[in-house]
Amino acid sequence: MAKKRGTALEEHEKRKLNKDNFRKLGGIFGFMMPYKAPFILGLLFLVLSSLTLLAFPFVAGKLIDTASGQAWIVNDINSIALILVGILFVQSVFSFFRVWLFAQVSEKSMRDIRVALYDRLVHLPMSFFDKRRTGELISRITADISLLQDTFSVTLAELIRQLITLLAGTVFLFYTTPKLTLFMLATFPVLVLIAMVFGKYIRKLSKATQDELASANVIVEETLQSIMTVKSFAGEDYETRRYGTGLNRVVKVALKAASFRGAFISFIIFALFGGIVAVMWYGATLVATGAMSIGDLVSFVLYTTFIGGSIAGLGDIYGQVQKAIGSSERVLEILDEKPEESLTDFQHTKLKGEVAFQNVAFNYPTRPDVQVLRNISFHIAPGQKIALAGHSGAGKSTIIQLLLKFYQVGAGAIKIDGQNVDKWNLKQLRSNVGIVPQEVLLFGGSIRENIAYAKPDATEEDIMLAAKKANAWQFIQSFPDGLDTLVGERGVKLSGGQRQRVAIARAILKNPSILILDEATSSLDSESESLVQEAMDELMKGRTTIIIAHRLSTIRKVDRIYVLKEGQIVEEGTHDSLAHKDEGFYANLVRLQFAE
Repeated sequence: MAKKRGTALEEHEKRKLNKDNFRKLGGIFGFMMPYKAPFILGLLFLVLSSLTLLAFPFVAGKLIDTASGQAWIVNDINSIALILVGILFVQSVFSFFRVWLFAQVSEKSMRDIRVALYDRLVHLPMSFFDKRRTGELISRITADISLLQDTFSVTLAELIRQLITLLAGTVFLFYTTPKLTLFMLATFPVLVLIAMVFGKYIRKLSKATQDELASANVIVEETLQSIMTVKSFAGEDYETRRYGTGLNRVVKVALKAASFRGAFISFIIFALFGGIVAVMWYGATLVATGAMSIGDLVSFVLYTTFIGGSIAGLGDIYGQVQKAIGSSERVLEILDEKPEESLTDFQHTKLKGEVAFQNVAFNYPTRPDVQVLRNISFHIAPGQKIALAGHSGAGKSTIIQLLLKFYQVGAGAIKIDGQNVDKWNLKQLRSNVGIVPQEVLLFGGSIRENIAYAKPDATEEDIMLAAKKANAWQFIQSFPDGLDTLVGERGVKLSGGQRQRVAIARAILKNPSILILDEATSSLDSESESLVQEAMDELMKGRTTIIIAHRLSTIRKVDRIYVLKEGQIVEEGTHDSLAHKDEGFYANLVRLQFAE
């Protein structure tokens, strides 16, 4: 969630405003280059609106002088009042165009950053996602870019406007009322310094209050998530006391912060108005001696108010720029990541489906000390059906991930149709491989969209035929919306068997040369299992098929079984030959499974 303006910066958000950090913001600024014309025009309107508004105190002072009988260019107070209204109107027009042009630039450039970031994310290798949490990546594309958008559409404009007001206002005051300006500048730094010290301490206490409240909320979250455990141990009273203790700490810190805030507010009121009284007193003495007019004094007070507001706003802007630098770092970090490489051009060539693993060894990049696969070698002829059997963690899924080139092979080689997997174009390779996973996660659209995901340009007839072959058409027809039925988030509106058959329909529509089945029937009831198995038999016809076996009874018909143990192939053969081998590893697996 985006942090409110004015709250204390976390330690990890603080950034020095040096050359290197501004270069990071410059990297984001590059996305604004295609829209430099409206941006420059917006800057022009920003300067004009700021300077126009700065004319207001000067003319307001002349209104007072004219009313006192002093001559000016215009000697009619009604005409001067109309000039003031005109200044406000022109400034409003300039401000409208400034906001509109800056919004155009920020909305379009942030859209481009989001697209570039998302495009880079989906093209990054699996090893990148092994090291990152999904929530963290979503935060990059939402919270970080929203903060950058706020910076480039609001904070940047505010920074320029405040600087123009501060510099132009101070120069104008020195020109018109030098004595009073020097007097004000002599008292102002002391007030600012004390206010900064007070403000920093109050922000620390405010953060401490937020931290204590967060700790108390963790207690609520833990209790509600484990409510069954709490009730089974009769821990309701204990949890209530624990939460009460946490809230007492919140109250203690909050009251301490409130006392300092009260003292700070009292000081500011006293010091601010005391400073105004001092300036007004000195100004009054200058008016009394004829060194300045009453109108000049009014103009001075208004300019001082403008300048004071600018200085107060710069502190908040400084914090926003620090946070924006942090966000730009995190966004650029992903944009600088190296995407998956395709060494060859994409071709619409159908694979024969021959697969060969030759002395393959592999460690996951996140676990370099753990050897996942050791000296794996096997060959699958086109159209042949094989199964990979073994305990969980034996390396079955890793073999599939390497076949799809999700990771680089550590040692050895994987060949498809006699050519090293590294030589294949990634899109070409993966478009020839179909997967039906054990746990099917569908996209949140319609059944039609989920089936057509394999072939977006598929006709209605193609989709219906795939659904019929997958034994899915019967239940699809039973829904009032048919193929347009929404499956819900991750497919929750469909049963396990229905999701499996939609996944099979998707694989049939893809028409892959190599099929991977991560035993899709292991968690289904008998009726669904029968329908899904029948659909899978249809899907396997004429394709090279690799089955990851969980239930050994379902792989009796395959041409060859490879049994894995601790990353090595320990046995291979048909089901019958392996099942009848005395003291065999596979035979033992069969006995254990049928004994359950």
